[in-house]
Amino acid sequence: SELEVQVKELEGELAALTKETAEMDKIRQETHADYETAKADLELGLSGVRKALAILRDYYCGGGAAASMLQDGASIGSLMKQPPVPEKHSKAEGVGNSIIGILEVVESDLATGLAKEETEEADAQSEYEKMTQENAIVKTTKDQDVKYKTQEIK
Repeated sequence: SELEVQVKELEGELAALTKETAEMDKIRQETHADYETAKADLELGLSGVRKALAILRDYYCGGGAAASMLQDGASIGSLMKQPPVPEKHSKAEGVGNSIIGILEVVESDLATGLAKEETEEADAQSEYEKMTQENAIVKTTKDQDVKYKTQEIK
């Protein structure tokens, strides 16, 4: 009968929907795992660049830690028998500023990349939730259609 044909079609559509949902879940899990990896890499890189910038800024722009990068001629020199510290030592500030400038660009690029990854992840999750909700509604509707049409057949 016509109802039996409709029920078979609905059951086929439900099977296809189930398969599509499983594939969508798998893809979402994979993209989320990729996001987690990329996020960890970007955060690690950002952390390293920021530490390097802090050290270099401290050294080239002055500060307490700058002295720790210089040899202390009296204590280290006598213990390790190294030559005395040159009296005309300079910090090569132009080179330092160039390195700091490059690292600031790298920091900006990493921060931009991280923000982009986070935005894409939020968009993907939102789209996934929307599709999951739509699929649930379609599935419920078709399940009910199958149920009622099966009852009519009997």
